[in-house]
Amino acid sequence: MLFALNNITKRFPGVLALDGVQLDLRAGEVHAVMGENGAGKSTLMKIAAGLFRPDAGEILRDGQPISFAGPADAKAAGIHSVFQELTILPNRTVAENLLIGREPTRAGGFWLDKAAMRAEAQAILDRLGIKLDPDQSAGTLSTGQRQMVEIARACAQDPKVLILDEPTSSLGRAEEELLFALVRRLRGDNVGILYITHRMSEVFLLSDRITVLRDGRYVLTGDTATLDRPALIRAMVGRDVAETRHGVDAGALPVALDARGLTRAPAVHGVDLTLHAGEVLGIAGLMGAGRTEIARLLAGIDRPDAGEMTLFDAPYAPRGIGDALARGVAYVSEDRKGLGLVLPLSVADNIALPSLGRLARHGVVAPGRIREFASEWMGKLGVKAANGEVAVETLSGGNQQKVSLAKWLAILPKVILLDEPTRGVDVGAKAEIYALIRQMAADGTAVLAISSELPELMQISDRIAVVAHGRIAGIVPTAGATEESLLDLAFQEGNAA
Repeated sequence: MLFALNNITKRFPGVLALDGVQLDLRAGEVHAVMGENGAGKSTLMKIAAGLFRPDAGEILRDGQPISFAGPADAKAAGIHSVFQELTILPNRTVAENLLIGREPTRAGGFWLDKAAMRAEAQAILDRLGIKLDPDQSAGTLSTGQRQMVEIARACAQDPKVLILDEPTSSLGRAEEELLFALVRRLRGDNVGILYITHRMSEVFLLSDRITVLRDGRYVLTGDTATLDRPALIRAMVGRDVAETRHGVDAGALPVALDARGLTRAPAVHGVDLTLHAGEVLGIAGLMGAGRTEIARLLAGIDRPDAGEMTLFDAPYAPRGIGDALARGVAYVSEDRKGLGLVLPLSVADNIALPSLGRLARHGVVAPGRIREFASEWMGKLGVKAANGEVAVETLSGGNQQKVSLAKWLAILPKVILLDEPTRGVDVGAKAEIYALIRQMAADGTAVLAISSELPELMQISDRIAVVAHGRIAGIVPTAGATEESLLDLAFQEGNAA
């Protein structure tokens, strides 16, 4: 056995994060680790990477007990990790980030050998098939490109065990395919890979075995070939989760938001889109197709170069997001940390921020009223936190996403634009969010939902609009949609001019 974690227990103040958990990894294997947010996956992986020390249990490397005083010890044992929270330095180049801590020097170590660094970085990128300029500043890279640099840095150090935590959460389809090819290549080189993801499709595509954790405890380990989606969901959440399709007759519903000829260079070109009150309109398309750019125009964040919009049959040309909010249009960004949340503030303050006007009495908002309001919405979305007073930055990524959703759902918008509403959220919480989205539509809210996960769109949407090259390639009823038909539209050839 290449690597094993036996009967691992880890406590934090007031929390038993792991309770006798076990996991083993074979050489040349992709072993998926799955579970809901708060199941203990990240804590277990941080123990494997030397970031945390277990309170009980043992770590084995090639069958021999080993202990880590820190991440450097784990790396010395050949264990490298890429966690969801990226550590790329934006003020350094790609080459400097790739070789940080291992920079080539000359003159007895007094001078950095930049030429050698660039050549070595280029060789790493070429070997992995990553098309980036070693001299490019990391601060100018997209989130997906930064993710690939982080993965390349780990792969460049000849890992024996590689931990990948939600590696595709920020990747476009081309980058995903590159990552999948890299994972298969590493498996062929006898590297053992621990793969953490909420995306079922990736698990069944890549993994050899699956281990499921629930509430900090071990549930099962099984060969991927012997498990199916319902069984895996049941193991993760402890109950059956229904997966259904919807299909209201949008044509019979009143028009909420209508866009004609919407254009903003270089990403959006002549978009016609109609969103009805009481429907969920899904937006599919490849990364970079213009999905988010369309939503930003609808939300008033960006202003179009051409085209016009109406909101409930009245002219709609928002001068900013505040103007759109005043008209009842809310936008939940895919970038929860950059645009969705104020990380140092409490969970309660984040949820209450857009609703302070409604909560105020005579211009004053009582702290108790904020706590009560936030508690209600934390309960509705199943936010796992000790209480509403903890800083939102201390929560898991999935729980941060729920807070970001609660913040805007709480204003009771007439139209809500959701950009990747379940990014980083586990399957149980996804079901809760899906139900909430459907309830909003049933209550008459017009919902537009962008997602990179086609099964998700087919589960929550009434119709699905596919974006390709900044245009609407087609709009199909969900009842008759398949992943293949949606991808055919997404890959539709066209000019972006």
